[in-house]
Amino acid sequence: MRLKKAYALKRPKLRQSWNKYNLYNLSRAEPPNTFTRTFFQQKWSAKSTARAYHGETVKEKHWQRMFRRRLRSVVPMDHNQLARSDGFEQAEGRGSGLEPHPDNKPRPFPKTPYMNMTFAPLERRLDTAIFRAMFASSTRQARQFVVHGDVKVNGKEMIYPGYLLNPGDMFQVEPDRVMFATGALKDARERRAGRKARQKSEASAAKSQDVLPSDSESAPTTEDPLLTSTAEEASSDSNKETLQSLLSQAKNLLTTPSSASNLSGKRKQDLRAFQRLLKRTLSRGRNESIFPQKDTSLTDSLDAQLQELTQKLNLNPALPADEKIDPRDLGPETLTPENSSLLRKALTEARENPIDVTKPYATPWRPRPYMSAFAFIPRYLEVHHRICSAVYLRHPVARPGLGEVPTPFGNDVNGLSFNWYLRRR
Repeated sequence: MRLKKAYALKRPKLRQSWNKYNLYNLSRAEPPNTFTRTFFQQKWSAKSTARAYHGETVKEKHWQRMFRRRLRSVVPMDHNQLARSDGFEQAEGRGSGLEPHPDNKPRPFPKTPYMNMTFAPLERRLDTAIFRAMFASSTRQARQFVVHGDVKVNGKEMIYPGYLLNPGDMFQVEPDRVMFATGALKDARERRAGRKARQKSEASAAKSQDVLPSDSESAPTTEDPLLTSTAEEASSDSNKETLQSLLSQAKNLLTTPSSASNLSGKRKQDLRAFQRLLKRTLSRGRNESIFPQKDTSLTDSLDAQLQELTQKLNLNPALPADEKIDPRDLGPETLTPENSSLLRKALTEARENPIDVTKPYATPWRPRPYMSAFAFIPRYLEVHHRICSAVYLRHPVARPGLGEVPTPFGNDVNGLSFNWYLRRR
């Protein structure tokens, strides 16, 4: 599906996506024209507009079964007034939010947007929750992550995008997939470098195929020395090409019919575990060839790199911070403490976020454009972006002045949509 056709620039359709065309449609969205339309036409147009955004991948019959006429809402109550009273005011509306202000001042109570909760059942879906947690750039991409087995719910792999989360459920997405979804795309130069790296790895894999022993001897097990030696190479990550060639060899053993027929079930399981080990090693995103110090700590290696750079650039060592020297007396080849700290920070960033042409996203990693307009997380989710996991705390509710279901439409569109489905129950 073409992007411009999906977002319908002439007749805008709002989607759950970070695409620039969707942002353009959001900026020029207008309330529907209800002056020349009947009530039936108003409900139908509001329903079609809202459904294009909420659950576009969900079939209409499936959504009609999910629809609930009971809308969840809460009313905030004054805890001081609840502590003072003993319950005799219940007949006067205790708990309805109409308690007087402690200072006996009139206070306006904002209206509760109940109609914004029309599509609240769709927020329980796993693909929608992944998109709300900012782990994917659209619900379609979140659906792809789930189907491909990159999402776990409560520690178990979940491949059903329509799985309904319960309060307390924790879901987790593979960090490399999240970095691909939220990271900037590669430019032409980076794509060219990635193609050259893949061609080089394929050529090395083809050469290693010529010296590969028989299938029954080369299939590694958990006790084989090949697996232990590969684990040591993975921990050091000294040669990515060797790991990629081993990964391609293991993949060929499983995919080739003649080889797979000679392997037992235990051997196939060991090969798959061997593949997962290599993939985790290759997806670390750290280029150790730039940082040869492996046995020293991070601080020691950074100090050694800083000293090496100052020697290569013919710079004088950094001046002590407590020494009072006029900056005009410093020569152009002197490294000041400020420049030293900036250089250390740059080395740290290069170590944590290196350049890796094998990644499907641009490296060093940077956020994708047009992302800031969609960077928000609803209240019913608790997200930890460092480990790419989130907890579904509770079902979304409506409270005075706030509806917890993120929607670009107001009460008028959501109310007409609610009336459309309310009649067809």
